[in-house]
Amino acid sequence: MERRGDVSRKRPSTGDEEQIARPSSKCRGGIYVPPYRAIAEDDDAGEFGSAEYQRHSWNALRKSITGLVNKATAANVRHVAPELLAENLVRGRGLLCRALLRSQAACPDFTDVFAALAAVVNARLPCVGRLLLVRLVLRVRRAHASGIRHQLAAAAAFVAHLVNQGVAHDLLALELLALLLDRPTDGTVEVAVGFARECGAALGESCPRGLDAVFDNLRGILHDGDIDKRVQFMIEDLFAIRKARFRGHPPVRAELDLIEADDQVTHQVELSSSLEHGDELDPEVHLDVFEPSPSFAQDEAAYEDLKRTILGSAGDENLDQDQDQDQDQCSDDDDEASGDESAETELTIRDDTDTDLINLRRTIYLTLMSSVGSEEAGHKLLSVVRPGQELELCTVLVECCKKEKSYTSYYGRLAQRLCAIDRAYQAGFEACFAGQYSAAHRMATDELRASARLYAHLLAADALPWHAILGRVRVTEDDTTSSSRIFIKMLFQDLAEQLGIRALSNKVNGEDTAVRDALFPRDCAKNTRFAINFFTAIGLGGVTEAAKKLIV
Repeated sequence: MERRGDVSRKRPSTGDEEQIARPSSKCRGGIYVPPYRAIAEDDDAGEFGSAEYQRHSWNALRKSITGLVNKATAANVRHVAPELLAENLVRGRGLLCRALLRSQAACPDFTDVFAALAAVVNARLPCVGRLLLVRLVLRVRRAHASGIRHQLAAAAAFVAHLVNQGVAHDLLALELLALLLDRPTDGTVEVAVGFARECGAALGESCPRGLDAVFDNLRGILHDGDIDKRVQFMIEDLFAIRKARFRGHPPVRAELDLIEADDQVTHQVELSSSLEHGDELDPEVHLDVFEPSPSFAQDEAAYEDLKRTILGSAGDENLDQDQDQDQDQCSDDDDEASGDESAETELTIRDDTDTDLINLRRTIYLTLMSSVGSEEAGHKLLSVVRPGQELELCTVLVECCKKEKSYTSYYGRLAQRLCAIDRAYQAGFEACFAGQYSAAHRMATDELRASARLYAHLLAADALPWHAILGRVRVTEDDTTSSSRIFIKMLFQDLAEQLGIRALSNKVNGEDTAVRDALFPRDCAKNTRFAINFFTAIGLGGVTEAAKKLIV
């Protein structure tokens, strides 16, 4: 394997050897190299095809591939893919697979983006797609054997999106689900539910019988009741999603649907390859390490020809069109030319990387963690957050509150202080509540409790209008799930503890019809009776007296 020390080792001599030993980059091992020196080092890289030149070319290829993969988003993946194909991906296929796997494991939220990028490359270079799938399957095996849940979940999500893109065969998805549900535990069932949610729509179209068998297995696990309640709620939610025909969970988003189905190459890689038959998967790890090639010049020329075949002459045609447009613009009159110049001067650089947003969230988080009390935190945060950024502050505050081992009133007092200062923070926390309530099935029990207690504090202190929060909670059998009912239970039990049953009953059954009609729907006796039974079951029958009179 290539040693890191070979790149960063400094030699005392000042001759040509020292210049050749330096990499052709502006940043070497974390040390900044001025541009003029980097250019000089590139000039001293040696003759074309030499071992030193190949090492420089390898380093440049590695950094370019890694940079393009990290730059990919749903908005720009259509433009990043041709740039990536312009690199020598035959030589750097190991580097590309490693970059995709590392980036996906670090940012699982972008899994569908990385899968779309892999699908584009696979359609042109199937060897790259197969190598990626082989390494991914081996990663699934290792994560499942070691029981590391987050690694298994990330790898399974990548497999799901590669199935959606047509890179991986549907049988791999069914095999993975069978492996996860063979000896069900809380972790494996949770991963299986997430996997089925991601690629269930695609499996339902291609192999509905296999998907039916998976759901029969999940139904049996649910009836056995040997798993955690939270995982049981996740299974129930998955059944509801399937009943709705995976509405809201399309196989591929429109902006990521870049390859026609007929152009895609699908690979069938088995999850349980047998050593006895000699078909063990080979990850080809040697492709990740630099090795000088005696046929470097021929390989580069061959890929240039392949690149022209893959990308076509689109680049040349675009260049010719640009030149023709420039000539036409030069032949225009002076008024049009001056207008073009004024338009060019108005161009501004737009940052699509969300760097400012990430830095803001980091600053808010560090301020929350380092402040002694809510007053100090509020003072610091108000000096950091600008108008229009209130929602980000509310979001980070709620997420930090959920991640604590147990609820602390520090977050409640801080949120109350912010709501009293500006109405924008009230709107922010109202929007956060809508997100928390709709995503209750994705949260652990401790997270549900922390979020419920935070909003109970804000409601008890009248920091938020009751109709804006509880008006979203419609207590009926059809409008609630097991997870959302747990959330409502914790919220109202904490409200009763802070306000008392009588005060809570006055709030719920007061003049605010939005709250009353949401908690005790009056459209039919069935819904009213369900709400009464629910509040009675959680020990809050005192708030149901007014509603009971409606069905007598």
